Amino acid sequence: MNKKNIAVVMGGYSSEFEISLNSGAVVCEALNTSVYNVFAIQILKEGWYYVAENGAKHPIDKGDFSFMAEGKKVVPDVIFNTVHGTPGEDGILQAYWKLLGIPQTSSNSYQSALTFNKRDCLSVLKGFGIKCANSYYVNKDVAYKVDEIIKKVGLPCFVKPNRAGSSYGISKVHKLEDFEKALEVAFTEDDEVLVETALVGTEVSVGVYKLKNELYVFMPTEIVSENEFFDYEAKYLGKSQEITPARIPEEETKRVQDEAKKIYSILGMSGITRSEFIIQNGEPYLIETNATPGLSKESIIPKQVRQAGMSLTDFFGNLIEEAEGSW
Repeated sequence: MNKKNIAVVMGGYSSEFEISLNSGAVVCEALNTSVYNVFAIQILKEGWYYVAENGAKHPIDKGDFSFMAEGKKVVPDVIFNTVHGTPGEDGILQAYWKLLGIPQTSSNSYQSALTFNKRDCLSVLKGFGIKCANSYYVNKDVAYKVDEIIKKVGLPCFVKPNRAGSSYGISKVHKLEDFEKALEVAFTEDDEVLVETALVGTEVSVGVYKLKNELYVFMPTEIVSENEFFDYEAKYLGKSQEITPARIPEEETKRVQDEAKKIYSILGMSGITRSEFIIQNGEPYLIETNATPGLSKESIIPKQVRQAGMSLTDFFGNLIEEAEGSW
């Protein structure tokens, strides 16, 4: 049997590039090397490279996404996309790979761009009856009135960059005098900012994926942060408990799973996605949907995979076969 060439693409140009490198390393380690030739590809601001096991870097030919490995030219059969942030989560690389005719494991370019833009995604989903927090949009260099914003969203509220991940640039604001500072912090990550009512309830995260045209949903993970919210420290530096399955009533579990599947279908997603909700008074409110969720050892999806009784090797293999089959 000829082994397929799988390029595990990681890195990116955003603040999340190191987290993405961790996700990519987990995928490389887990893939079955008796079935696949696995190549670690780093896409960084300083260049695109295939990084061999000995650490040697071989440049990527952007004309066909090929590279040299052991003296031979390799063109990937399938790309396993683990880039968080731009250009791998916002649709740029997806459009490029589509033009080259190379299947890849995440959603297509439009769906990726839409979910990466929290404001636009929430606007679309509200039209389909998905519950979301009250929100207000602020663009850099466009006049705004703080009292108008607070009148709509209230206090406390969250101030977050519209297009960023891993909780970079997010603040929870309790007092009016802290609002402008929070806006400054958010503007360091993006020129567009989303201000949302701080919902009160249980935060859960739900993974959804598709196999052979059937949707599968994991048990929700409950997030209990030691900090004010599920920020960078809580996500990656152990300042939270992530409990799978979530300690919520059975009917709430089913409701939030159904909502996550509905969102996946409405948006036409593919691959593995992860949606975050706050369950307030028994109702799930969507916070955001991630088109290329974290796959590092600290990340939620690998924990949900294991809780479902699957190995990462089998799960990642399924995503590759699904990407190739749906091409």
